[in-house]
Amino acid sequence: MKAYSFARYGGPEVLIPVEIPVPELLPDEVLIRVAAIGVNPSDVKNLSGHFGTSLPRIPGRDYAGVIVAGAGREGEAVWGSGPGFGVDRDGAFVEYLRLPSSWVAKKPSSLSMEAAAAVGVPYLTAWSALVGEGKLAPKETVLVVGAAGAVGRAAIEIARWRGARVIAASRSASVLPGTDGQIAAGDPDWPRRVLALTGGRGVDLALDTIGGAFFEPCLETLRPGGRQVAIASNPPDVSFNLVDFYHGAKRLIGVDSMALRGEEIAGMMEELRHGFEEGWLTAPSVSIWPFASAREALSAAREEPGKKQVLVFGLP
Repeated sequence: MKAYSFARYGGPEVLIPVEIPVPELLPDEVLIRVAAIGVNPSDVKNLSGHFGTSLPRIPGRDYAGVIVAGAGREGEAVWGSGPGFGVDRDGAFVEYLRLPSSWVAKKPSSLSMEAAAAVGVPYLTAWSALVGEGKLAPKETVLVVGAAGAVGRAAIEIARWRGARVIAASRSASVLPGTDGQIAAGDPDWPRRVLALTGGRGVDLALDTIGGAFFEPCLETLRPGGRQVAIASNPPDVSFNLVDFYHGAKRLIGVDSMALRGEEIAGMMEELRHGFEEGWLTAPSVSIWPFASAREALSAAREEPGKKQVLVFGLP
């Protein structure tokens, strides 16, 4: 079967096409004929050596396809991601994917294969941050910092679906639908503007998708007892006023989508399926590439991280 692998770190040019055997199934596994593969910014980072991946490795975290054998699920359209895909184990840049059946979730009937492949990492990260760890409750107010990014946009939709009020902070000038307030994160006074939008109370939950210089200002927007979820930081080292932090009884939570277990991912994808089928969630727009153009798709993902690239089989 067709696949891509990399045996050294670098840019998209280190990705090489390979032919490997179709994997043989073990009990309770399924074989998926992959129809579409989502390309994430983390795939570009992976090739560069950012995660210290052991080599050689097949990259790719998100997929959509059809089960062709195993566990009595033949013919089922599925989607998902996988624990450590492309980093700790070979990933989704393949023609056929073998996985434990318990790791695989049914695809929303409302989404094409291309759209379904674009959902995984951003929506799993947002769901883990807001629902899994953040325990977002209806009528709470959530602040999404970096709201114009893929995770930020997913978080806005999920928060609205959960009945929360949403304030978006973004360095982009784009108008973000589904928010109750939008502020420019480039404004040095942006935390005060968030507080003004909450009548001075502060937000119940903040999702910080940027970190670095935004970390401490984000903490300043929390109400007493509020919680902040961190999923990224560049640079990795941050500082903040610890006295203000503990006097405010604030809570800091870290989320790592790479650490999710296969069954956890499948459970989250099943929850998300309902959101898409009921119309609460919408898949991002995608640029479609033939599988043979994987290098070009990765280059596009590196140059335009806010736009989703998807590889598909069956295109010329």
